[in-house]
Amino acid sequence: MDKLKRKGRSAFRAFRDWAASNQLSLFPFRKSIAGYTTFDGRKDLSAAVNIALLAVPQGMAYAAIAELPILYGIICSAIAAIVAPFFASSRHTILGPTNATSLMVFSFFAAGSFTMSEKLNLMPLLVLMVGVICLIGAVLKAAELVQYISQSVLVGYITGAAILIMINQGKHLFGVAEVVEPASNFFGMFSELANAKHSYLWQPAILGFGTLLLYLVMTKWLKALPNFALSLTIAAIVSTFMSEQSSDWAAAVPNFGSFSLSDLKFRYPVASESGFLSDISSLLGVAVAIAFLASLENTVMAKSLASRSGNRTEINQDMMAVGMSNVACAFTAAMPASGSLTRSALNYESGARSGISSIISGVFCLIAIFAFAFMSPNPVSFIPKAALAGLVIGVAASLIKTRNIRICLRSTPEDFGVLLVTFLTALIFPLYVAIFIGASLSIFLFLRKVSRPHLIEYEVSDDGELRELGEKKKRPNPAISIVHVEGSLFFGAAELFQTQVQRLVVDPNIKVIILRLKNARHLDATSVMALRELIRFVRSKDRHLIISGATRDVYKVLKSSGVLRTLQRGCCREEGETNLFFTSPSNPNISTRDALIRAQELLGTTKADVKIYYDPAHDKKGQS
Repeated sequence: MDKLKRKGRSAFRAFRDWAASNQLSLFPFRKSIAGYTTFDGRKDLSAAVNIALLAVPQGMAYAAIAELPILYGIICSAIAAIVAPFFASSRHTILGPTNATSLMVFSFFAAGSFTMSEKLNLMPLLVLMVGVICLIGAVLKAAELVQYISQSVLVGYITGAAILIMINQGKHLFGVAEVVEPASNFFGMFSELANAKHSYLWQPAILGFGTLLLYLVMTKWLKALPNFALSLTIAAIVSTFMSEQSSDWAAAVPNFGSFSLSDLKFRYPVASESGFLSDISSLLGVAVAIAFLASLENTVMAKSLASRSGNRTEINQDMMAVGMSNVACAFTAAMPASGSLTRSALNYESGARSGISSIISGVFCLIAIFAFAFMSPNPVSFIPKAALAGLVIGVAASLIKTRNIRICLRSTPEDFGVLLVTFLTALIFPLYVAIFIGASLSIFLFLRKVSRPHLIEYEVSDDGELRELGEKKKRPNPAISIVHVEGSLFFGAAELFQTQVQRLVVDPNIKVIILRLKNARHLDATSVMALRELIRFVRSKDRHLIISGATRDVYKVLKSSGVLRTLQRGCCREEGETNLFFTSPSNPNISTRDALIRAQELLGTTKADVKIYYDPAHDKKGQS
């Protein structure tokens, strides 16, 4: 009973230490505005104006990509921008709807053939699930796993998503949205668009391509202006004028539906006819995918801006900000929020000093929403779908980075394969499936690389220097083998590690094996069990196994697992005998010297001394 209590207390302390190491700051915003000045306020206000002028039309565009009412995109731009800075560590990231997450929403609902009413009914639950998953991931430090997702995955996914966005906007650009059936992959979209070629209209095509051309020209020559908003405004004025002059134009170029004050109300997840559990089950896959993608986008953007500004960013804290933003958005008419590349970059380039710029821009977006709702007629009702489609195509095309694609294709065969697979799956499957396939392949290739621990046999030279034993050299002491283990000994490498060491035992001359674990990392249950079986195997062959260079972390794992008792079996404590020797920071080779002396005791030899030469510079090169 006492033993069980000790185990319980030990488990509780381990959990307490883990929880303490995962603490997230509830309101890091207080630190980010410490010493805030009037000058900072002016810079934040100026940046907020620029962001709002971009966020409102972009919110409309991203809602159009997801095929949701454009109110959803604007509200998401407002709420996420207001909430995120209170929880984020980054001072410059702006949260809201993005190209990739919007298309993922569209892809999921298109694959399931949901009606608009069913889609709108499920949106609050979907956004809430995305927020909760991000919060759980922040507590579990899941954002740190982003480093294991290669850039090839991101480049392949974004390139595929950009092509899907462009082909999906073709139905609005040619005025055939009413006759095209929804499709969730490139080939379905292309097929539907090609089949409707006899219904193409020239009016929306001229307006859409004209708006795109105007946007590209203004972006090239008038970079300081809010070109997205100006292009959309000019297109709306031109289209309104043409509609008044020609009834054919009015019929061929549809506008977006307006919204009123009655649409601006709090919402909450409502179960469909099949119930909450069924809804959660059907949304779980896409919710995890959107949460993963949103955190990935936000982390990449936060790190990029931090490297430019010199500010420090905590990626798990930022993941918490994504989660809180989505939870807040779930109770409004909003769509999933993520880290925006364009708006965050604009925020930094506009000289923003803190997260207050994001909050002010969100307030401006809210003001715009209420102003639009009060106006009669609503200005949104004058925005042509074809014009916005042209702008969306322009933004999507800018996501295709040929330089990044070229680097990924030429770097390594693995990068080539990951990019190609992710790109093709993005075109063939729904996007939430494609991101999982690409990430899984990236992780698989990473694990394959690190699952091969590096084992080198060492010798002690006549000068007392510890060095690698060449293939053609003979062991100075044929009965003792010193094996240096370097690399990760996690579950994926355990069997290979065990097999490689067992091969040494086949040599009849070897009586003692010294494992140098100074640079061995990430021991887990699988590797420890492999080590236990290795010890038993060695002893079954009348050999001995000694561990040298053990770190405190290795000792803790061996002790808590009980394998230390197996290793120390046969040692006389009273005489100070041991089969485990700790590494010494001042001279990491001391433990190997002591292990060699212990090996000689086990062999019954009477050599007087074992000298180990230590060169600190040599050790820094990883050869000690």
